[in-house]
Amino acid sequence: MNIKPILYTTLLTVAPMKINAKDIAINVSNIDVSRRGNLIVMIFNENGFPKKHDQALASQTTLVTDNVHTFTFNITEKDFAIKVLHDENQDGKVSKNWTGVYPKEGLGFSNNQKIGFTGPPVYKKSKLSLHQASSNISIAIIYP
Repeated sequence: MNIKPILYTTLLTVAPMKINAKDIAINVSNIDVSRRGNLIVMIFNENGFPKKHDQALASQTTLVTDNVHTFTFNITEKDFAIKVLHDENQDGKVSKNWTGVYPKEGLGFSNNQKIGFTGPPVYKKSKLSLHQASSNISIAIIYP
């Protein structure tokens, strides 16, 4: 039995399955340091974006100490979206204002998406392509 054809066929089959990954630095700016609390950056695919934090593919949290923070993620998803939460009360959720609808904490999203009258940003408009994404993405926090 000649093993060379089997080995060659196996290599041709496995080679295209190479996983693409990219380190991406997310620069979060416009942080209101006087509000204190945590800054949480979450990476999502379409599942759970943007409300279900437990479905984020990855997340990082840090105490707010400066008006700019940088987070680095190794992204392996073909498409992804980013949500940033200034979690002032450190409960891991977006706290709402007196209406019970609109947030009272700062938020930021990829592609400069914003919360509007129709609700939170949708994945389709917030998503980034790993292939086209810059290695440095800037997201400014927007406060109500």
